[in-house]
Amino acid sequence: MAPTVLHLRSETKPLEHRSALTPKTTAELIKAGYVVNVERSSERIFEDDEFSAVGATLVPEGSWVDAPKEHIIVGLKELEEKEFPLKHVHVQFAHCYKQQAGWETVLARFPRGGGTLLDLEFLVDDRGRRVAAFGFHAGFAGAALAIEVWSWQLNHSEPFPGVQSYPNEDALIANVKKALDAGVAKAGRAPRVIVIGALGRCGSGAVTALQKAGVPEESILKWDMAETAVGGPFKEIAESDIFVNCIYLTSKIPNFVNLESLNSTPDRKLSVVCDVSADTTSPFTPVPIYTVATTFDHPTVPVDGLKGGPACSVISIDHLPSLLPREASEAFSHDLLPHLLTLNDWHNSPVWARADKLFQDKVATLPASALEK
Repeated sequence: MAPTVLHLRSETKPLEHRSALTPKTTAELIKAGYVVNVERSSERIFEDDEFSAVGATLVPEGSWVDAPKEHIIVGLKELEEKEFPLKHVHVQFAHCYKQQAGWETVLARFPRGGGTLLDLEFLVDDRGRRVAAFGFHAGFAGAALAIEVWSWQLNHSEPFPGVQSYPNEDALIANVKKALDAGVAKAGRAPRVIVIGALGRCGSGAVTALQKAGVPEESILKWDMAETAVGGPFKEIAESDIFVNCIYLTSKIPNFVNLESLNSTPDRKLSVVCDVSADTTSPFTPVPIYTVATTFDHPTVPVDGLKGGPACSVISIDHLPSLLPREASEAFSHDLLPHLLTLNDWHNSPVWARADKLFQDKVATLPASALEK
């Protein structure tokens, strides 16, 4: 039997430096009998030579389009918005299962070409727990950026400038510590930060970043299901300087915060929201105070309609872990590896089979017009 070929595509999302496969996991896959083709990439945090050194075959950027149908295409973020149908099995985050804007067009490309989407966001074990996620590093990066934005807004009148990825965590934390010191010097106190979802992967990452940056423990409000059970909106959010939302939702719950709750809170302090989930256009968002996804080039968007108090900015970058691309990629790919090793028989692997069933269920909800393009 011919070996299964995995094709690691280059990422096309601006400033996306992460990778679903790393040289370490690639070496393990090759050791297990897989053939791994790796597209050359100047954006990926890992050098091309790191992959070839462990036995991967380097192929041209974008060559996945013409790869044989039986090759499995492995990527990270969503594909470029194109019209042509997709014939391969794709392993990636597609962001089209929660009725995001344009979801029909994105999803329909797969059945139109006879392809399959195995969405990394929905790879779960038999208990429904995700087998691999970037949550910790998303929360870590989001909280770090939130501190920087809080400090910037205290000391500058112009919008927070664009940011770039860091070579490692130490470099990021050093920068955040400087920002925190500048903010404290201006405000005369440390910021109060509320993290919702503090007990999960994402929330623990956010709390860890705040602690490493030097935010006093008494200034970090760690909320989870117990604290939010009564249903929002919550005045504690408006009374904090920074709100980091780390909740992952697949159904609607009462909003944590909205424009009315911000405008009805006397002496509102909230000036920065980091919506780590970044479900900007999802009807399930518990943070309906903005409608624009932000980017590393333009990290914040203002909250419109405030009647008083400080300006409030939202960070809604949907690939925050790319701020720490090496550590985030290594952690994610390590957790994903046991399941990557079963891709040669993915139909009979429970994790992949569940992802396939979800794909088929979502395809069944597509309007006929989406399939006719």
